Amino acid sequence: MPAGKYYVGDLCYVMTDEEWKEMCGLLFEGRNDHGVNSGEFTFNDGRRFASYHTKYGDGRYDSNMNTQHCVDSGNIGCIAIDDIKMEDCGDLNEFGAIVDFPVDFVTDEDDGQIQFGRILIETSE
Repeated sequence: MPAGKYYVGDLCYVMTDEEWKEMCGLLFEGRNDHGVNSGEFTFNDGRRFASYHTKYGDGRYDSNMNTQHCVDSGNIGCIAIDDIKMEDCGDLNEFGAIVDFPVDFVTDEDDGQIQFGRILIETSE
């Protein structure tokens, strides 16, 4: 993902209803096994986001940076702060974290450990 300031957490907290519908379409596109696509995605308008499913669904997960991430959709993702269109998201640090990535960064998931650059969120415990 490109360098910048991002919200890292469950994206359901920062999406309008219309955006959430489009996001879910991308997450479930082409799936007939009740699974969810994970990775980096692009909205129709060109905005990018990443989303990865947690190993055990909803809950609260800690990161290696001492941040907590509340999950209500079974996924943790990231989206650039400038790309959030929802007018009133409240305190973004209440459900996730605002993180500044000074350089482009990798996103990934491996057996429940979700990575956004230097941020590692363990969802298998």
